[in-house]
Amino acid sequence: MKRILPLIFAGIFILGCGKSEKSTQLEKGSSLYQLAQELSQKVPLLDPAKNAVIVSTKKFDVTIGDVLATFQLMYGDGIQQLKNIEPDQLIEIFKTNATALAEKKLLLQAAKKNKIKIFDTEVDSILEQQYAQVGGKEKFLNYLSNANINFQDLREDMRENLAINHFIEKTFTDSIFITEEDIQKYYNENDKTATVRHILMLTQGKSPEEKVEIHSKMEDILQRVNKGENFETLAKKYSEDPGSKENGGLYKDFSRGDMVQTFEDAAFNLPIGSISDIVETPYGYHIIKVIDRKKEIRPLDTVRTAIETTLKGNRQNELLLKLIDILKSQNEYKVLIP
Repeated sequence: MKRILPLIFAGIFILGCGKSEKSTQLEKGSSLYQLAQELSQKVPLLDPAKNAVIVSTKKFDVTIGDVLATFQLMYGDGIQQLKNIEPDQLIEIFKTNATALAEKKLLLQAAKKNKIKIFDTEVDSILEQQYAQVGGKEKFLNYLSNANINFQDLREDMRENLAINHFIEKTFTDSIFITEEDIQKYYNENDKTATVRHILMLTQGKSPEEKVEIHSKMEDILQRVNKGENFETLAKKYSEDPGSKENGGLYKDFSRGDMVQTFEDAAFNLPIGSISDIVETPYGYHIIKVIDRKKEIRPLDTVRTAIETTLKGNRQNELLLKLIDILKSQNEYKVLIP
């Protein structure tokens, strides 16, 4: 695999001179500017007038304004809850999201250089799925309007995410080979069933602002769990999963491939007895406690496809991380706050 990497990435990126993208400068008097001013009373770094650079690269900077604009797109007016967060946590939130935004920009630039084109029909298809989840286009647009989220900005963000996904598929698909030996080794060495308890709060059909409120509630529950409150009792009281609520959030002896990926990753990778952070799936936000794991008892042929899918996903993630490291190196990537 190491010998393949240079061939995959060779010739993809051409370094340019100067910053080719402008950073977001918050407009004085706007709601985002006022929010940043309030936050800067606790964390001076967030002063909108200074618009400090958090991440620097050769082609662009990611500033306080960029991060707040991204929050606005994700959460709308729900970002006002940033006022309730402690200073140290605020700094970490801005740093983490600036890093994620910078990595996205680097991948998007790579997608453009590789002439990845996204047609309107692809974006419309994603939007139709969003409409269906909330009961129709009119309801969806009302959610955005009430949350103060710009529809065209959201649509463009979807287009960018699709471009990155297509680029990743184009770059890695032909370089990922899973052999029978890989599958057999994975089958022999990995735990194949897991037992967990979980607490779920649903976010399907919720507006971005509602999702922020739900996440805040989950943070409170997670604190209670980590302080030693009985997980089973909390699951019976707060979980919104009808399939496990009455059993204290219990899912027993499920196999790889039975759950969505992020839930499965926590269930099979966290140490037995440990409790996850908040895990997001298409259903909502989960807190997961790992109770037990066992070796696979089903014949290999019945789980072969699931194992191959898992191995391909793992390989793609490994290659993607290496690609991001290469992009950072080429673009003199620097995080400018501790």
